[in-house]
Order: sequence, then C-alpha cells, then structure tokens
Amino acid sequence: MTDVAERHTSTPRRAGIAQAVPLLAASCMPVLGSVLITPVLPQISEHFATTPGATVLVPMIVAIPALMIALFAPFAGQIADRVARKKLLLGALVVYSVVGVAPAFMDGLPSILVTRVLLGICEAAIMTVATALIVDYFPDEKRRNRYLGLQAVTTTLAATVFIAIGGALGANGWHTPFWIYSAGLVIAVPVALLLWEPTAQRTASTATSLALSRIPWREIAVPLLVTLMGGITFYVLIVEISYLVVGTGVDAQSTAIIGAVAAGASLATAAGGLTFPRVARFTPARLLPVAFGLQSIGMLVIWLAPGGLAAVVTGAVIASVGSGLLLPTLVVWVIARQPFEQRGRVSGLWNSAFYLGQFLAPLVATGVAAALGGLPAAIGAVGAVALVVALLLGARARRVAPAAVAPAG
Repeated sequence: MTDVAERHTSTPRRAGIAQAVPLLAASCMPVLGSVLITPVLPQISEHFATTPGATVLVPMIVAIPALMIALFAPFAGQIADRVARKKLLLGALVVYSVVGVAPAFMDGLPSILVTRVLLGICEAAIMTVATALIVDYFPDEKRRNRYLGLQAVTTTLAATVFIAIGGALGANGWHTPFWIYSAGLVIAVPVALLLWEPTAQRTASTATSLALSRIPWREIAVPLLVTLMGGITFYVLIVEISYLVVGTGVDAQSTAIIGAVAAGASLATAAGGLTFPRVARFTPARLLPVAFGLQSIGMLVIWLAPGGLAAVVTGAVIASVGSGLLLPTLVVWVIARQPFEQRGRVSGLWNSAFYLGQFLAPLVATGVAAALGGLPAAIGAVGAVALVVALLLGARARRVAPAAVAPAG
C-alpha cells in the first residue's frame, strides 16, 4: 500500500475483529440476494408457467439484482470516495431489508421484479463499500489478505446456510424464503455501533487529489475483463444448480434435496476461499489459472461424466473449490493495490464487472442450452471457455514480469 494511502486511512483506532465481523456479514447480503431463492426457482417457474415470458423472467428474479449492481456499483464507488462510507452502508442495509422482504406479500411477477431492481441497487452500495472498508481498515498486507480470504469464506458459508434455509422454508411455499432478507436490519446494528468513517481526516488537499485523480484504465482493463468472465463462471452453477438437480429426476417440490446439493457446493466454495490466505504468497497471475482450471474441470464433469445426480454433485464441488479461490484472488488483483483516493471507484468498477457476469450467467446458460440441446451441455461449454481463460492467463503470467501483477503491500 502506498504511503499516501496509509496516511489517509490512519485513525486513532486500530481495526480488529469487532470491525471485521460486521463488514464480513454485510458482504454476505449481495450473495444472499443471488442464492436464497434458487431452491424455489422451479416452484416459481411452475407458479408463473402461464405468464408470458416466464421462462426468461423467472430466472431474472435471481439475475436482475446482479444487473443493478453492474449498473450502479460504479456510482456507489464514486459516492463512497466522496461522502461518508459508513452512512452509505448503513442506509443501504436498511432499505435492502425492506425491499428484500416485500415479495413475501406479492403474487405478481412484474411487481416482484421491481423489488429485485431496488434490491440490486442496495446491493451495489453494500458490496462496494464493504469491500473498500475492509481494505481501508486493514492496510497491512497480511491482515488484509486474511480478511479478504475470510470475505470469500463467510459469504459462501452464509450462502450455504441460507440455501439450506431457503430450501427448507420453500416447503411452506415459495413466498416464505423472502423473509430472510430481514437479516440486513440485524447487521445494520453492529455497523452503526462498531464502525467509523475512515475518511474523516481528509484535508482540502486530499479532496483536490481525489478530484484530479484518474482511474487507471490501462492497468485495470484486462483484470476487469477477467472479472467479468469470472462472474459468469462463478454464478452459472449457483443460478442453474437447482435445474441441473431437477434434470436428473429429482422432483421440483423436493426443495430440501435441491437446497442440500446447492449447500454442498457452497461449502466447497468456502473451502476454496479458506485456501487463499495460505497460498496468497503466490501472485494472482499464478493463482487465477488454477482457479479457472478447477472451475473448468468441474463443469466438464457435469457435462461429460455419467451418473446423473452424482455427476452433478461431483462436478459442482470441484468447480466451487475453484470459485472460492477465484473471488479473493480477483479482489487482491484489482482492488487491494489501489491508493485510497481511487479505491472506492475501482471497487465499484470491479463489482460492476463481477455482477454483470452474474447477470449474464443465466442468459448465457439459457441461450447455449437452447443451441446445444440441454443445460448440462451449456454448463460444459462455459467450462470450456473457463479452460481457455485459464490457459490465456497462464500464458500471460509467463510474459508479464511478476512485479507488474503482484499486489502491492
């Protein structure tokens, strides 16, 4: 981290676990937005089967929040660099809960989709600010990498819990899981009590340097493109796992089974995230090909291996381990080495690219499935692209000097 970043992020208080916990918990909210409803998507599809365009619109219940993050995260990043980050995070958590719970009272697909748009805008602010604050509070590289790794672990562990809860609650009807979005109100309490504003010590010269600083597009363009692809490979199984399970013969009403398979994949993602602090001594250039390679192997297993449900579970676990390693590696590669004045904006751009990939994931899966004759083949095709990305990144790592891609300390 640069001297100027350390100077502007210094505070009389030293951040510790009391600050990390609410930030890690807040980071779970955008992930919750994408995974909670997946066990009941087949139920929702059946309920709206006669609604025109339901085949595309129902998956959008999961995907639209990601599109909103992609569209609004850059604006959230600009706001985070200019105003109080804590207040932005706190307000977003409160509104998140209100609009998140709203579909529990609705029975119209258009109105549900409107609430999901608002939910995604809140998620853009939450994820952008939470990630920026983790880097703000922990400028030491070792502690920063530990908490970025824990961010991936806690989000996926929370996803595991919420997927299982969503599947269990889905037995009482597809409306019930939406109540879990009230968790944002619970998290808002420690955010209000335990966090402080790291920009409080800015001076007029700091504001001037912020106004004049430019986003380093030449430096981050390729990482953002890789992040976009990473968003697709990360979320395609999260969004489609329930349909893959049902495609093996499991009844769509068996939400507990669907939720258990999805939860198992999330546990594997957490396991991949847990490895990051142990392997963070390697540069992102060396770790990213491994992460994309594991995703590729898992997706190709789902496509090519016989065995029905067993193949889906095996492939999802392998791919999810790669996803768990991928997420913190991308954050370090793109965000962690940025100076304080640019960190919010770059964090917003990173989240925009990542969640644009999430939004595109179901569209890609649906389009490729129609072209290739089935969802497993579509997953395999995404895996083949992930393999190409892994090979290209591996070749790039051999060309680019390590200093050009290693995160700054």
